[in-house]
Amino acid sequence: MRVGLYPGTFDPITLGHTDIIRRGCALVDRLVIGVAINTGKNPMFSLEERVAMVEAECAKLTVETGTEIIAHPFENLLIDCAHDVGAQIIIRGLRAVTDFEYEYQMVGMNRAMDDSVETVFLMAEAKYQAIASKLVKEIAKLGGDVSKFVTSSVKDQLLEKIG
Repeated sequence: MRVGLYPGTFDPITLGHTDIIRRGCALVDRLVIGVAINTGKNPMFSLEERVAMVEAECAKLTVETGTEIIAHPFENLLIDCAHDVGAQIIIRGLRAVTDFEYEYQMVGMNRAMDDSVETVFLMAEAKYQAIASKLVKEIAKLGGDVSKFVTSSVKDQLLEKIG
């Protein structure tokens, strides 16, 4: 069984994330969505809320793609998380050239720790390339419409969190 790991903070999960998840499903039999605890990023949503959002959004994608998708919280090294879930592939989404430099360094470090785990980069669809969770939260906080960037369910949770 081919297992992939798509890690991120998912604070909140966006249409860009779900685009990468949908396309990543074509590469694996099981896709684990690694929801990073990452308190250093000061997430708006708790870990439990982010896992629940990922599970809700991915339930639809599991039906659509036929691929098993699981949410898995983690706070250890990415390569260790890959080992924990039995992943042979790490899937990373790229939005722009600026993402590549950081991702390239991360791949080098991960391969130095374990060269049996491959990293695959998927470019976000053009219509999703500008979407970043940080910007979605900022737009929502300032009263802007985020419906082009997240599902209606995630939008409702975002607006509720902002109060």
